[in-house]
Amino acid sequence: MKKILLPLLLAALVLAHGTAGAWGFFGHRTITQVAVYELPATMQAFYYRHLAEVVRLSTSPDERRNSDPTEAPKHFIDIDHYSENDPFGKMPRQYDKAVEKFSADTLKKYGTVPWVIMETQQSLTEAFRQRDTVGIIRYSAELSHYVGDAFVPLHTTINYDGQLTDQKGLHSLWESQLPERFINEYKLDGEPAKYVKDPLAAVWAVLQQSYGFLGETFDRASKIEKVMKPDVRYTFSHKYGKTSRRYSDAFADAYNKSVGGMVDYRLKGAPTLVSSLWLTAWQDAGKPDLGAMMTPAKATKDEKEKLSTELVAWKKNTLSQDQLLLAQQKVKKVEAADEIKSAKDMTDAPDAPAETSEAPEAPAETPAPAAAPVVDKLKVKTKGPNGTEKIKQKGDAPK
Repeated sequence: MKKILLPLLLAALVLAHGTAGAWGFFGHRTITQVAVYELPATMQAFYYRHLAEVVRLSTSPDERRNSDPTEAPKHFIDIDHYSENDPFGKMPRQYDKAVEKFSADTLKKYGTVPWVIMETQQSLTEAFRQRDTVGIIRYSAELSHYVGDAFVPLHTTINYDGQLTDQKGLHSLWESQLPERFINEYKLDGEPAKYVKDPLAAVWAVLQQSYGFLGETFDRASKIEKVMKPDVRYTFSHKYGKTSRRYSDAFADAYNKSVGGMVDYRLKGAPTLVSSLWLTAWQDAGKPDLGAMMTPAKATKDEKEKLSTELVAWKKNTLSQDQLLLAQQKVKKVEAADEIKSAKDMTDAPDAPAETSEAPEAPAETPAPAAAPVVDKLKVKTKGPNGTEKIKQKGDAPK
C-alpha cells in the first residue's frame, strides 16, 4: 500500500505545483509594460505600438496550463530537491549536462525555468531574424513571463506554497496580494536595457538570489503567525459550494511591513532583465529595422505624446498613482465570491486551492494604499563560486 500511495502523493504535489502561478496577472503585466519603457529608442517605438498586445500575452503561459500538460514545469525549478546545502553547486548550468546527471524526467518533475527562458530567448532571436512581427510579440511576452517567474523566491523550492510548513497560501500572498495591495508604494523606475553577454549565467544569478530570499520569506510570516490569532490571520470565501481560505488583509498589511521591500525589489528588477534580453535577441539577430515592420513606419503624434507622458510618470515613479498601468484597467467581474468577514468557528475550513489560471482574470482593483511600510534589514545569504555572500536589504533594495 505504501508503494502505491507514495507515487500518488508525489504526483499530487507536482500537479498542485503546476497550478501555482507567479506574480499573478497583475504582476506579470506590470513587469512587461515597464520593460517597454526601459528599451532604447530604436526598439521602443515598435514595442509601444504593440504595448497592449505584448502586455496581454504576457499571461498566456499561465492561461494554457490546464490545456497543455507540458506547461507547468516551465515556470519554476525546485533547486532544493537536488541538495539542501549547496544546490547551485551541484546543478549543472547547461541543460544537456543536467540531463546527463539527473535525467530529463527528473528535471521536468522539479522544474525547467532557466532552460525554458533560454529556449524562448532563442525563439525570439529567430523571430527578429525572420522579421516575424507576430513571433516577436509572442516570444517577447512569453520571455517576460518566464523571466518574471525566476524573480519569485517561492519558484525555487519544493515548499512553493508554504504547504510543508503549515503556511499554505503564502505563494499567492507574496506574489499577488502584496503587489496588488501596495503597488502605489513600489518603485518601478528601473534601469535601461543593456546587452547581456551570457543570458544563461544571468538567469542562474537571478534564481540564486531568489533562493537566497527564501529564509526571510518563511521566517517573517512565522513571526506574525505567532502573534496574530487564526480568526484575524485568515479570511474565508464561499464559491461554487466550496469554502476556501486565504491570508487576510490584516495579515498582508503586517507581512508587507516586514517583507514588502523584498517583494518590491524583485518586482522592480524583473523588467530590467526582460528588456535586456529583448535587446540582446534583437542585436543577436543583426539589429533588423523595426520601423519597416510598422505601418505607419514611425510613431504617430498621438503615440509620441502618450509614450512621453508615460515615460515621465515612469521616471517619477507615478505610473500606478496616475493609473497608467494597463494591469489597473477595470474589467467587470462576472461573479464575485460571498466573503465571510469573520473567521471565528471556521478555523478548520479547507485550505484555498493553489492559484490557477483557468481563464484570463480581471486584475484586482488596487485598494487605497496603507501607510508606508517600515522595512527593517534583511540579511540574505547566497552561495557563489567565491563562497558565501551576504546581502543586506533595508527599504526597497539591498545595500
